Amino acid sequence: QVQLVESGGGLVQAGGSLRLSCVASGRTFSTYAMGWFRQAPGKQREFVAGIRPTFSSLYYVDDTESVKGRFTVSRDNAKNTVNLQMNSLKPEDTAVYYCAAAERWSAWYGSAMDYWGKGTLVTVSS
Repeated sequence: QVQLVESGGGLVQAGGSLRLSCVASGRTFSTYAMGWFRQAPGKQREFVAGIRPTFSSLYYVDDTESVKGRFTVSRDNAKNTVNLQMNSLKPEDTAVYYCAAAERWSAWYGSAMDYWGKGTLVTVSS
């Protein structure tokens, strides 16, 4: 069983930045696909950004169109940590952000993820 714990959420003004972190338990963190999802009030959960292992030793990064150029996902396998650097935040980025892990990546759908954190709230004021 893998446990995921997010941190770094909070209140920020539009245009500001936040850095979310997610620490995972488990010995095989480097093999997991790690993703960030978010759920805004009254909306469905959506994929934000993720980083997944490839057949080589490299990792591939995916992100959704609405955060391209503003959000950056990264991981530190030595620390079992995945980060989401969020810059130029907008009020529409307000949501609970969830960290998720998949043992074998197939797609960035919520149903394809095996483990979830409890979430951290990000509020962007205008």
